Amino acid sequence: MTFEPGCRNNWHIHHAANGTTKGVAGKIAAITGDKDHEPRGLKNRYGLETVCAVYSFYNVVFFPVRDNCESGCVNKVKDMIMNQIERLDYLIEKFKEDSVEYRNLETPADPAGKKRILRSLMNIRMPHMMAPSVLAVQDEYLKERNRENGTVQVFDIPTIADLGSRHPHAEHISIWQGDITRLAAGAIVNAANSQMLGCFVPMHTCIDNCIHTYAGIQLRAECSRQMTALREKYGADYEQPTAVPMLTDGYNLPAGKVIHIVGPIVSGRLTKDLEKDLADCYRNTLDLCPENDITSVAFCCISTGVFHFPNRRAAEIAVQTVTDWLDHHPDAMDRVIFNVFKEEDKRYYEQELRREHYGIQY
Repeated sequence: MTFEPGCRNNWHIHHAANGTTKGVAGKIAAITGDKDHEPRGLKNRYGLETVCAVYSFYNVVFFPVRDNCESGCVNKVKDMIMNQIERLDYLIEKFKEDSVEYRNLETPADPAGKKRILRSLMNIRMPHMMAPSVLAVQDEYLKERNRENGTVQVFDIPTIADLGSRHPHAEHISIWQGDITRLAAGAIVNAANSQMLGCFVPMHTCIDNCIHTYAGIQLRAECSRQMTALREKYGADYEQPTAVPMLTDGYNLPAGKVIHIVGPIVSGRLTKDLEKDLADCYRNTLDLCPENDITSVAFCCISTGVFHFPNRRAAEIAVQTVTDWLDHHPDAMDRVIFNVFKEEDKRYYEQELRREHYGIQY
């Protein structure tokens, strides 16, 4: 039985796992964050503590317990929680309502189509408030998505020392090919644009879109708050300059933080100034890490996508700059990861990290 908003029916459950309402109440409180509607402990005819129903839009489903029932009680907290398909259906409807323009959008029947619709609605959404109950379901949905895809722990990734590199900081550097949103690093680096609000193109494959999608809509909201404060300080036309990092929480990502950085745009010939700008992206990001107790960071290939920085030269600058920074801060970072997606980039980083000379060359 699912209770609708405002319903105060007298169906009860008890938490048979520990014989008290405390475990269930704690789980509900963790989901809802709502101190005004915490469950009330009651007693059934056998003296077992039970929990009064709370709203179904808090992602909780309650089952009735008969007074004479010995096996009908909910024994596992997971039995109270929406499954992933139910979360997906719920979120699509809530985001459609929120969008207004797409309120009547037809929802596909297949799960893959539903996932595309939800992601698209999240991608196009401007930063504004959304009900905490919806955010709670979104968070559960995204966390389960991370579990399904598999979280990658930093120290499960081999260092280049493990691969035989003679680089002076080989024990602190890794190359990892894959989806950066799976990495449980202290921070991951997002190749952002100067508006700093993420990519609004539905289902776009850029890293900015992926990070905002799987962090959840709270990330865009935080970026917006920071940009609003900067515009109040520097003027309404303020845009984030190249190579100036912005730090946010990671929200539903395995990474603790996201460092957003605007890389240089190559619209014609590659110049020394553009190369210096790219080096500053890596240097300024690394400078930010010790200041915020971040000891592991994963860099994407900054500026090599739609910003058209040549891939090989970008890899050279990235490795040279990180090497120089580690030379001057030898104990600051436990791990620096060069996250690549394309085989081409992986090959360039491997070649550069095998070099005997690592001096800055720009």
